[in-house]
Amino acid sequence: MSSSLIASPTSQARPDLRGYRRIAVLTEGLSTPFYAKTAMSLLRYRGSDVVAVLDSVTAGITAGELFGVGAETPVVASLDGLEADALFLGTSVAGGKLPPNWRAIIRDAIVRGLDIVSGNHEFLVNDAEFVEAAEKSGSQLIDVRKNSECSTSTGEPFRQQCLRIHTVGQDCSLGKMVVSLEVQRELASWGLDAEFVATGQTGIMISGNGVPVDCVVSDFVNGAVEALIRRHEQHDILLVEGQGSISHPSFSAVTTGLLHGCAPDGLIYCYEAGRRHVKGLDQVSLLPHRIMIDAYKTVASLRQPTQVIGIAMNSRNLSPEEAAQERSRMEDEFGLPVCDVYRNGAAPLADAVVRLRKELGK
Repeated sequence: MSSSLIASPTSQARPDLRGYRRIAVLTEGLSTPFYAKTAMSLLRYRGSDVVAVLDSVTAGITAGELFGVGAETPVVASLDGLEADALFLGTSVAGGKLPPNWRAIIRDAIVRGLDIVSGNHEFLVNDAEFVEAAEKSGSQLIDVRKNSECSTSTGEPFRQQCLRIHTVGQDCSLGKMVVSLEVQRELASWGLDAEFVATGQTGIMISGNGVPVDCVVSDFVNGAVEALIRRHEQHDILLVEGQGSISHPSFSAVTTGLLHGCAPDGLIYCYEAGRRHVKGLDQVSLLPHRIMIDAYKTVASLRQPTQVIGIAMNSRNLSPEEAAQERSRMEDEFGLPVCDVYRNGAAPLADAVVRLRKELGK
């Protein structure tokens, strides 16, 4: 496991998160698409490892009924009767604080000997009550966002035959992680050596390792991402998960650090059809796609030449007919392959990756 993932003070080894095969996902009282994005992604990409969703408010139905993903995975009121080896906290709430009513549930899980995996900004290992309970039960407290990254970028080139594709967006929370995962899966299904590289808490929970760049000291973001790429550059193609947006008043710094740290050969631009304002900042209008695409290409190319190779459209708020019209309009305007990876599949974007690889001789 990467040094970016810190376990309980009582732990002798840091577990690979992929090693958990009986996961209970906690969404207590927050089982909505807005809050439970982590839970939904775990159900979608690690569904075979999830034994139950824990939410007493909606208990008695299935994850498929609750979220639209997870099929017959049960939603239960407590850990009683569950054969689980870990409790993953499945939501991201404002400020990254633990909901007060979760404390008793987490403590119960620790007492039962389950490891606790959290992507919140409020770290489990800083909680005296949880640490004391974990020392008694042998549980590990794993704070995905806690890290010890402290190196700056060297600027040295990566392995020449390693093609790096990075997802970027008009705004935050558009589906950059999903696009990276879906394109990686498509390429792998074609027999290509493609790897997903996680840079956020949910991506790390899915893939087992990565760097939580939004919790790295600003001077070290570029270096942390560069080191992350070097740990994966034996693969032929890397799909690097994007974060934030280069124009977001709050999160532009981490976006720029990612662009320069991973030195992408190609960019996939992501947007949500119909969104007009920056998420969380309704007074700030989103910039036009042309301005954003040109800006990403310019800023990324300060490190090395970069191309925008495709556009990922999030059309969740459009009807099938509206989505088809939007896709056609964007293809005509930008001359790039455009698709919604859920509605259309990821093949058009995977094709663009393969074309870039041939063009660059990689």
